[in-house]
Amino acid sequence: MRNFKSKLSKQKNSIDKKLFFLILAFMAIGLIAVADASAPQALNNYGDKFFLFRQQLEWAVVGIVVLLITSRIKYTFWEKLATPVFFVSLIFLLVVLLPHLGFSALGARRWIFLGPINFQPSEIAKFAVCLYFAKLASKSKSALSYFLPLILIVVLIMIQPDLGTTLIIVVIGLSQIFVSGINLWYLAGAGVAGLVAGIPLILLSSYRRERLLTFLQMTEDPLGKSYHMRQILLGLGSGGIFGVGLGASRQKYSFLPEASTDSIFAVIAEELGLIGGVVIIALFVYFILRAVRIAVGAPDTFSKTLAVGICAWVGGQAFLNIASMVALVPLTGIPLPFISYGGSSLVMILAACGILLNISRYSVSEVHHGTNKRQKN
Repeated sequence: MRNFKSKLSKQKNSIDKKLFFLILAFMAIGLIAVADASAPQALNNYGDKFFLFRQQLEWAVVGIVVLLITSRIKYTFWEKLATPVFFVSLIFLLVVLLPHLGFSALGARRWIFLGPINFQPSEIAKFAVCLYFAKLASKSKSALSYFLPLILIVVLIMIQPDLGTTLIIVVIGLSQIFVSGINLWYLAGAGVAGLVAGIPLILLSSYRRERLLTFLQMTEDPLGKSYHMRQILLGLGSGGIFGVGLGASRQKYSFLPEASTDSIFAVIAEELGLIGGVVIIALFVYFILRAVRIAVGAPDTFSKTLAVGICAWVGGQAFLNIASMVALVPLTGIPLPFISYGGSSLVMILAACGILLNISRYSVSEVHHGTNKRQKN
């Protein structure tokens, strides 16, 4: 009995070190990839090929500090803040639509500029949904309590417009609803309703309709609508099995749009080949497995649902980004977690991962595993 208590105490004071070092590995890969992929763009726009890399490095330092802080704060603290954080995220999503506060680029209004700081409210919204739905699950709320906030936040993000982030929010929300114990018929009904509502939203919007048609007709208009997708495929094809070598990408020299953000996986696969691409995918799969392990061993409903939300966030976003790079789905315009250039995405994901690491301190799966093993012996 004393042995068991000792193990439990040790478990409560130790984070999942494998996950922690995996996150650090992602950070190192991301910084190298951004320094490499962003160099031509930074040199052309700012006269300094390391300009974007230095910005990303600053955000990475901020993100690591945030991760270390959130990993030390007991996860129950976030249950108290879940509702305020959710409503603050809604306010930001409304503010970004205002002409003088929201910044528009590439046909979308997704950024807020506050002096020297700019950020994407939609990244905060992902974090907020994870917290809020976990709180709803811990209080055993009705299905309507989940779906109304989800519809509200989806509508606000679609107005920007940002279909990619909308899909991630839906993946996070539905994953958490699934594990919360809500009747699966409600979940199935929500899925059908979302599909029925989504088709008109895609077809009636020229922006989203072009993305879909480009995906279905990639051989047409190679210098126009399908240019981005064709350049991605050229990069992947040029890489072959072993790649053209680190730093030797040709596509990053203004051929590939958004080389350091949405399309950074294409640059990595061009330089490191199929092997490099598979390694990146394998690392994300391992992240998901560690996160699922933490969720399974989570001590209560709030921590379990929160861990599932964070897992769905990172896993869903990685899948959509990479799947769009290899033409499995239309281009979504979302960053590759940990790796793409972008401060808002990086800091919020690291904040969430810090909470995931804190939940791992209280995970009981390892304790149960050790107890069962001792009993068998």
